[in-house]
Amino acid sequence: MRRMILACSVLLALSAGANAGQIYKWEDAQGNVHFGSQPPEGQDSTQVNPNISQPKGTQSPPKAVADEGAEDPEQKAIDDKVKKDVAKQESERKKYCESARNNLAQLKNNPRVLVEENGQVKRLTEEERQSRIAESEKAIETTCK
Repeated sequence: MRRMILACSVLLALSAGANAGQIYKWEDAQGNVHFGSQPPEGQDSTQVNPNISQPKGTQSPPKAVADEGAEDPEQKAIDDKVKKDVAKQESERKKYCESARNNLAQLKNNPRVLVEENGQVKRLTEEERQSRIAESEKAIETTCK
């Protein structure tokens, strides 16, 4: 039984090479590249070896992984500063959004909105209130999403 399995394995391994046919490459009059199992008559063609592969162990790792340990200290300092700035801006944006949503809720739920203009307190008209609601919704939509 073992001999039979061994013989089948050897035959199977050898038959893979026999099934692989030659591949030809050529370029037509329009400059298009073609591949085929038979070369065209009257045109130059080259044989292509389909079993081209890079040997194992010679593949270089992706650049980001290769350079990760050898990062420039100045670049790292700049990256850290930018990350802190971005985090600060994000925090300020969240505070702004929370305040804008609170203001919008006040405008929507309170028909008697008082505002201070030029040192005087006045009540918004319904048109002014609707205008401010639209402005607040637009600001929240563009900034807070």
